[in-house]
Formats: sequence, C-alpha cells, structure tokens
Amino acid sequence: MTSSLIPERPLLISPTLAATIGLEEAVLLHVLSELLLRHPTERRQDRDFVCLDSADLQAALPFWTPEQIQRIQQSLQQLGLLLVERAPEDGRCWLAINQGSAPRVDGRERRSAAALPAQGRSHGRAQPLPGNWVPEPAVYQQCAQRNVPREFVDRCLSPFLLYHRERGSTQYSWQRAFLTWVIADWEKQRAQQNARVMESSMGPDWQPSEEAVSILEHGGISLGFIESAVPEFVLYWREKGTVGSEWNSRFIAHVRRQWEGYRHALEQDSTPRPIPPDFQPDPACYDVLAMANIDAAFAEAQLPEFILYWQDRKEAQRSWNTKFLQHVKFRWAQRSQDGVNLLARLTDRSWAD
Repeated sequence: MTSSLIPERPLLISPTLAATIGLEEAVLLHVLSELLLRHPTERRQDRDFVCLDSADLQAALPFWTPEQIQRIQQSLQQLGLLLVERAPEDGRCWLAINQGSAPRVDGRERRSAAALPAQGRSHGRAQPLPGNWVPEPAVYQQCAQRNVPREFVDRCLSPFLLYHRERGSTQYSWQRAFLTWVIADWEKQRAQQNARVMESSMGPDWQPSEEAVSILEHGGISLGFIESAVPEFVLYWREKGTVGSEWNSRFIAHVRRQWEGYRHALEQDSTPRPIPPDFQPDPACYDVLAMANIDAAFAEAQLPEFILYWQDRKEAQRSWNTKFLQHVKFRWAQRSQDGVNLLARLTDRSWAD
C-alpha cells in the first residue's frame, strides 16, 4: 500500500555520516550519489563526473534555496568531499564525489553517500588525530560566518587536541570535528551569558507583569489582594538577597498560597456590621500572615490601632478579618520603607480605603 504522504522515493541518510560532516552536507552527498546513477557521467581523474546546472539541483533539492545549495556545496568542497569543475560556455558545472569507484552491485555501479576525501584519508577509513594537526583556513572562515571570533577558535584548539588524543579518537574529517566542537562551545557560552543577563536581584520598585496579574485574576483572585501582596513579596526577597530570573512565576505561586489561606479566613456572614470593641481576628488570619513571613507579635501589636480607627469611623464591613489582613500587610511593608516622612506615616490611612 502506497502512502499519499510519501509520493516519491525518500532520502536515506547515514546518522554516522551526518554526525561527522553535518546533516545538510550528508543530504547533499546522498542526492548527488542518486543523480550520478540517473544522469550520464564522464570519467576523468579516476572519478565519475556528472554535468548539472542550477535547475537540476533545485529540482532534486526543492526544500533549499539556490543560495543554500551553493553554501552547502562549498562546505563539501572545503572538506574535500566534492570536486567541482565549471563549464564557462553555458554556466553548468561538473560534479564528482571525491572517492574511488565502488564495486558493482546487481549489475550497476553504486556510489556511497559516505564518500571521503582522498587527502588525509587511508582507504576511506577514519584516522587518528595527527600529531601536528592544525585547523585549516576554511574552518576559520566558517566560524567567522557564524560570528565566532578567531581568538575564541584558537582557545578551543588545546582542549580539543587534549580531549581526542587522550581517548585515541578517530574521525573521517578532523576539520569538521573541530568546527563542530567550536560551534557547540560558542553556543554554550552564549546561552550562559544570556542566562546571566536575565538574572537580577529584587529591586525596591519591582512590580508583577501584566501577564502575571492577568493569570492570577483569571484564577479568581481579586486585584486588591494581588496588589496587597506585592510589598511583602518584595521585602522578603530583598532581605534574602537572592538573584533570579523568574520573579513573576515566584510571585504567582506566592499569591496563590496566600489566597488559599485567605479564603478560609473569610467570614461566612456577609451582613455588614461595625467592628466590635473586643474584636479578635480569626486564627486563620495569622496563618495567612505567617505565609507572608509576618510574625504574629507584629500583627497583634497593630490590633488596638486597627480597632480604634474603625470605631471612630463608625463604618460597617462584611469582613473585619479581611480588613485586618490588609492593615497588617500595609504596616509591615511600610515599616521597611526607607526615607518615609514620619508625619506622613502617622497620618496615612490609605490602607483603609
């Protein structure tokens, strides 16, 4: 049964070859080996050349642009895996995989996609690292194309040589192996630098992002509760001196924990009533404050002022526990602020709004 998703012959790529010379290079080598079987060839320099133009390559490689094909072709040339002779009269070129002829199988000559350059090879086998090995100029050129500084490439050479000589490694292309080593180290260093840039300590003016607030509000948490949790959150992490990059995620988790305790502290009776002279907050209030690292002694010390203020106002509220929580959080955050005018602190009643 033929699948409609695979209407043509698939590409079969050797994983070992792709890991050695690169995935794109391995794909192009395989396609060229197929084209050598389907087009007339000409024997020269003990190699079979096929004459192709850009249209032939584009038809065989529709998933790449002409510029990409040209770039990968040049990479194979630099590795010594591909021979190219241009025909100046019509702009076509003669291509040959740089290896000797393979034995005939089933009456026709097959050419392996795992072709190896003749220079520096022994019968197409992987070789140990030569004692005087150095990277070729083409390696520096390819690194420069990826914005890798030359001095970084040079710093990679000693650990590369030490690593492979200690292990007695063998490679088909030591130039390709070194290029892969350098690029991997460069990407790792850039990732580490980006992570350090993103990390920061908690600033005094930190505020949760709009996305974090939106997530909490969609979870049924009131905006007032979210805003009241900011000062204690900032104070806690500033005192710890922690450096991080996920402050919004931590804030979301912090508010959610407090909200669970806060919901249990809400009174079931929704009838507004004045504050009683002997008002005592529900024990669950102290549990909520403890999650914000506000000790019970501090909260209890705020109780007389809280009762007196609301008795003078003669206002009725549905939940005095809620008001008490907001009051204590406000006083706790206010205590940590530096340079606040004493008179403004004594007369400030914004916590009651």
